[in-house]
Amino acid sequence: MPAQPLELILARQFGDSLSMPCFLVDPDGNLLFYNEAAESIFGLRFGETGGMRVEEWSTVFKPTDGDGNLLVPEDLPLVQTISTKSPAYGSFYIDNLKGDRFQITVTSFPIMGRPDRFLGAMAMFWKTEEL
Repeated sequence: MPAQPLELILARQFGDSLSMPCFLVDPDGNLLFYNEAAESIFGLRFGETGGMRVEEWSTVFKPTDGDGNLLVPEDLPLVQTISTKSPAYGSFYIDNLKGDRFQITVTSFPIMGRPDRFLGAMAMFWKTEEL
């Protein structure tokens, strides 16, 4: 894996120190990291998955709507942020790799380096009771 920009290294360190679940991707949407708090929702440690392309991570954790219909990647806030380089927000369900289902709310935002270099995006999310 090529060396990452300092901003992404710091974003990963920041995410690793949080108790709120977070997810970090590069400008192409490739998964760079998710923290321990996210591992409990996804049902798998980051060390077991490692990096994944957007086509993989956007489906492996089975994001669905309230009726159980799979969401297309373009409906996910983090994918929207990658596409638009703007913050995005949304709520949906995750069926994790252990078979557990969680409602989550996600806020994603671009990581912009100087001068206006799009370096990737980070999503923070939490379990919610109702959508």
